[in-house]
Amino acid sequence: MSSDVTTPKTAIAVAPNGGRRVKADHPAIPLTPAELAQTAAECLTAGASMIHVHVRRNDGRHLLDAEAYREAISAIRSKVGDRLVVQITTEALGIYAPAEQIGVLKATRPEAASMALREIVPDDAAEPEFAELLCWMKRECVLPQIILYGPAEAIRLANLIARGLVPWREIPVLYVLGRYTTNQTSQPSDLLPFLAAGLPRFANWSVCAFGRHEAACVTAAALLGGQVRVGFENNLLLPDGRQAPSNAALVEAVVTVLKGVGYASCDAAGLRDLYAL
Repeated sequence: MSSDVTTPKTAIAVAPNGGRRVKADHPAIPLTPAELAQTAAECLTAGASMIHVHVRRNDGRHLLDAEAYREAISAIRSKVGDRLVVQITTEALGIYAPAEQIGVLKATRPEAASMALREIVPDDAAEPEFAELLCWMKRECVLPQIILYGPAEAIRLANLIARGLVPWREIPVLYVLGRYTTNQTSQPSDLLPFLAAGLPRFANWSVCAFGRHEAACVTAAALLGGQVRVGFENNLLLPDGRQAPSNAALVEAVVTVLKGVGYASCDAAGLRDLYAL
């Protein structure tokens, strides 16, 4: 007997390094373009559809630099072609001002970029530059993702949309469950404040989480209609508490759980369709 039921698909992004951790935290943290490219290939095989890229200075410190981004993107593309969406970050990490974040994004002109709302629009005075940046991204076909650290930021973004400062009716967002603090361990229930009654609803939302319950948190998000992000940026542990040997192992852990509940991973082509604005 045939079935018309379509297997639900979830897009899995990998954030393999972030701007803080170094080799002393885990020897497999990818810091160089070659290491990022190898990680991208491994995570593609494991089931990822996107890689979220940070670049570093020679001493390992966080960096926003267009040439460094172009070098990393080129290395990744040499390994995986267009089979992964390559997303850069504009994360300030307390180092870069909004104008510097915007300048690096425009100079790089990547396929996709994530921006923390509280960093790139720290106050009302920064709103015009943010609106102009989004218009530029729309013209240049750069896929945006807005990072939200709490429900209040979701409300603020919805207000910007309502006021016409965002040139799309919908814009992808990332809900962050927790903060970059020592021993932060997110729980699936941390997602609930973002989904509470009366809060804005975004059609394309993703979740990232901290610590060994990362897979549980993002699986809860997937079951509720969201996409997911995993990786060494936020978590070094497998669901059973053991140290993960690689970023690909964290991707595989989520793929395994999703398969167990009847979900499949989405490929890059599917993610690009999902991100079509």
